[in-house]
Amino acid sequence: MTEMVYGSVPVRGGDPVLPRWWRTVDKWSISAILMLFGTGLLLGLAASPPLAARNGLASFHYVERQVFFGGVALVTMLIVSMMSPSVVRRLAVLGFLAAFVSLLLLPFLGTDFGKGAVRWYSLGFTSFQPSEFLKPAFVVLAGWLMAASQEVAGPPGKSISFAIVAVIVGLLALQPDFGQAALILFAWGVMYFVAGAPMFLMVSIAGGVVAFGMFAYSASEHFARRIDGFLSPEVDPRTQLGYATNAIQEGGFFGVGVGEGQVKWSLPDAHTDFIIAVAAEEYGLILVLFIIALYTTVVVRSLFRLMRERDPFIRLAGTGLACMFGVQAMINMGVAVRLLPAKGMTLPFVSYGGSSLIAGGIAVGMLLAFTRQRPQGEIADIFQRRGR
Repeated sequence: MTEMVYGSVPVRGGDPVLPRWWRTVDKWSISAILMLFGTGLLLGLAASPPLAARNGLASFHYVERQVFFGGVALVTMLIVSMMSPSVVRRLAVLGFLAAFVSLLLLPFLGTDFGKGAVRWYSLGFTSFQPSEFLKPAFVVLAGWLMAASQEVAGPPGKSISFAIVAVIVGLLALQPDFGQAALILFAWGVMYFVAGAPMFLMVSIAGGVVAFGMFAYSASEHFARRIDGFLSPEVDPRTQLGYATNAIQEGGFFGVGVGEGQVKWSLPDAHTDFIIAVAAEEYGLILVLFIIALYTTVVVRSLFRLMRERDPFIRLAGTGLACMFGVQAMINMGVAVRLLPAKGMTLPFVSYGGSSLIAGGIAVGMLLAFTRQRPQGEIADIFQRRGR
């Protein structure tokens, strides 16, 4: 009866993998991701040639690399989405260990590429940012620990996950990379709240975050400079925020026209952190609203599916992944319109970046694996039985 009401898809044990996957996966979310990637390529065609010209490269050098890394990301996403939640959990634990070790070694072997923050490993032909891969792996690990703590005689999973996230935030703050640190802490906080954290504890953690922010402001010139720039009533038109703000204003509702934008010639990060400014200037508010609608589709559909999931691990890990995906997009766009301080964070599947694209493919693949329909009773059935 539950499957008739909610539309759960029965899965036969002998079904081939691909037909079973296609019947159970969220096709709306996959379509939204594909459209986001296509939009990123369209914007990359406009935003990256000026940078390629400045660096003495072929006009579409960065677009070609985005096609390659994006193709790898999409294939990875589809492969991961076909896995069972137990397999995803095992791979996430192994991936977390590898990414965590890479994060520990970053101060000794990493590079800053002249940006003032040691966040990458240079591999010659490309670069690798461990924090991008750490995010989805940690979310799944934390969801597993929190779910295990709800079992009878289970481990203190919530306390262990808190200790891990505290270490990760500390390591990221040392780079410094306060944006990724805040995003990981937010995802953990959402999962902790869904797992039933006491409100007093949540308020205490929020107070600790504020205290840490005040300490970082006084101790880190990098952090203080970004906060001061955000709070300043006037924007220096020669800064990236100044160029981005002006581009968004110039774009209006319909944009100035394809290829007619000027911000791409001034912004060094027009193809990455500020690509939404290129979209707003050339295509106007219409394209920006379309991009927002695509992110909203993925997040809302995932959360609605997870609301009916009765496995606490899947529910917690999936919620963390969905919220992290949506908030990262919100932070990127919020920075461009000066609603948030500058973070140096990419727009998922739209911005250029190998690590960002592939890690995003892994994260969304995990989310699709968790939100696949399964032959199970819904969580609402459990509450109804308890109420009888």
